[in-house]
Amino acid sequence: MNILITGGGGFLGARLARALLQQGSLAVAGAPAQRIEKLTLTDRVAPPDDLKNDPRVTAVVGDLNDLLASRQVPAAGTTVVFHLAAAVSGECEADFDLGMRSNFAATHALLEACRALGTKPTVVFSSSVAVFGKRPGFAMPDPIEDDTLPTPQSSYGSQKAIGEAMMADYGRKGFIRARTVRLMTVSVRPGRPNGAASSFFSGMIREPLAGVRAQVPVPPETEHPILSPSRTIASLIRCAEATDAEWGPLTGLNLPALRCTVREMAQALERVAGPEATGLLDWQVDPDIMKLVSTWPGHVKSARANALGLHANESFDEVIREYVRENPQAIKLPVR
Repeated sequence: MNILITGGGGFLGARLARALLQQGSLAVAGAPAQRIEKLTLTDRVAPPDDLKNDPRVTAVVGDLNDLLASRQVPAAGTTVVFHLAAAVSGECEADFDLGMRSNFAATHALLEACRALGTKPTVVFSSSVAVFGKRPGFAMPDPIEDDTLPTPQSSYGSQKAIGEAMMADYGRKGFIRARTVRLMTVSVRPGRPNGAASSFFSGMIREPLAGVRAQVPVPPETEHPILSPSRTIASLIRCAEATDAEWGPLTGLNLPALRCTVREMAQALERVAGPEATGLLDWQVDPDIMKLVSTWPGHVKSARANALGLHANESFDEVIREYVRENPQAIKLPVR
């Protein structure tokens, strides 16, 4: 089996690659499990050394649009594509053309390339909860369900909604097996902040645990759907393995979400690392970030994902402790 991961050099892409390699095989859409013989990772940057050094991994570095135009990917025989590559929310709002090239044009070109394979590959598209939004003058739908009408209020959300529509039509035409997966905000991410407006949901935990001050740019009562990295990766794999009957006629589903406020996140941080950690939080509203975050839903339900056996984290304490366990070198404060 040959699998392609776009965005394979990033945090989620690299983590997904490691999980697939460790698993060793994949049962696509309920078919008998096949051994993973080749895993192609595309990104603007090379993947981490542990992946580059695995003989099953092929790294193709460059702009995804250029790689698709030159037909370097997807290779003949590609069975599954995990499309994770994207420009993030803050970048798209600041640079409309970047977002359209990275999130619309690249997704369209990838779907055309998959169509050209003629083998109906399974495409797992990472969409976002940002496809839902609070329309001016209207209340936020509460809760957001799998079949709630997308009403994006950001360029990023709009581009992801366009991607969902393209996935649905390419699937309807039989060019691909379409699996659209709406990711919740993944927290806690290690490393440095990225350009996503939601990056502070990781930073307000990651930085204090490292003994560094962090800004919380939204009010404490702000509610947001969260899912840990490990559960996000397990969900992506399960969505590729679900049978067509399990998946059902709808192309997209919401991943499970832990519903919590920013205040509750800070309280969990204090339970895990004490008041020394929460004392490093600077509560200062950033109007630009708040403008985006205020249009995103806080209460998201995931009946279809739950039926696949996928569930949210039990608590944000669990989310923080997962990060602590996986990143001991980054923890400077005593953890209880």
